[in-house]
Formats: sequence, structure tokens, C-alpha cells
Amino acid sequence: MKRQPPIRGDVLVSEPSTIGDLTFNRSVILLAHLDKEGAVGFIINKPLDFNLEELIPEIDENFKLFNGGPVEQENLYFIHDVPHLISDSVEIKDGIYWGGSFDTVVNLINTKQITSENIKFFLGYSGWDITQLESEIDLNTWIIDSNTKSNDILNSLKDGQYWQEKMKKFGGEYLLWSNAPENPNNN
Repeated sequence: MKRQPPIRGDVLVSEPSTIGDLTFNRSVILLAHLDKEGAVGFIINKPLDFNLEELIPEIDENFKLFNGGPVEQENLYFIHDVPHLISDSVEIKDGIYWGGSFDTVVNLINTKQITSENIKFFLGYSGWDITQLESEIDLNTWIIDSNTKSNDILNSLKDGQYWQEKMKKFGGEYLLWSNAPENPNNN
């Protein structure tokens, strides 16, 4: 696990902890934007208990929604792998894009030109000013994973077990955490 500064497209994996805040405990965050001012990312492994159709009645399909983070949770964000269909999207890394025309997205979903395999939706985002993120990394709050493939990110959002999969991948002392219950009282 490297402790050097992250870059856009890296994944931040929260360090294992028996106590932690509810938002970031066992979180995996895709860094969608990073510059000298700060960072924006989306928690990619925390599905919500409702879906996109409940939030946007114009959409005729049942897409999962994810808790993207504690900032602006009243706003909807999305990542996808179809920039040729969604204008104004911004590449994050290796075929994963952020944002674009939401009206186009609604039309593409309703005409079945894109599926849940192509696009993921988040309420809110995670944000840091640059010194805050650097400080959290220095305190070993996050493991930076630069080797995550774009297909892994979009496909990981299916079952919410991505954090555990990352712990297995890291191996060593992290293996124990991959099977530990989130609440130690359930042990």
C-alpha cells in the first residue's frame, strides 16, 4: 500500500477500524477530481435503500443509488463509461467519466441505450481541501490504490462488498478484516 499523494482516478480505501464514523467506515472512494485546491470523490460501495426511479419519476428503470458522500446529499451525480452517448462528460481515468447532460441520460435510460452496467448514480459526494486530504493520508486514514481498473469500479457497485474485496487484495494483516463484521458486537 503506497502512501504517496493520490491522483485523479485513484481509489481511496478506508483503513480498517473497529470504530469510525458511519460515512467513511469501510468506504471505497473514487477520486473524480483532484487539483491544488482540493479533491472530489464518490463512495462507490455504499448502496442506499431506494433507487433512482423513486427520486426521478421520469426514469422508467430501476437503478441503484449510492451514498456518494456527506457533501450536497440533495444533489445527484453519476459516473459512466459511455462518453460517446453523454455529451459534456469529463474523463476521470481509463474509460470512466463523470457527469454530462442529465436530460440525455434520462432519454438513454428510457430508450434502453444504456443500462446499470454503464452508469452509476450517487447522492452527494466526498470532498476535501488539499491540506485536509494530505493530512488524512499522513495519518493513515486511507490506503491509495492506483491499480484499480475502470471495469472493476463500475462492476464493483453491484453488491456493496468492494471494501472487503480490497482487503483480500491487499493481503497480509488486511485479510483478517475482509471477514470481520462491520459491527464488532456481531462477532
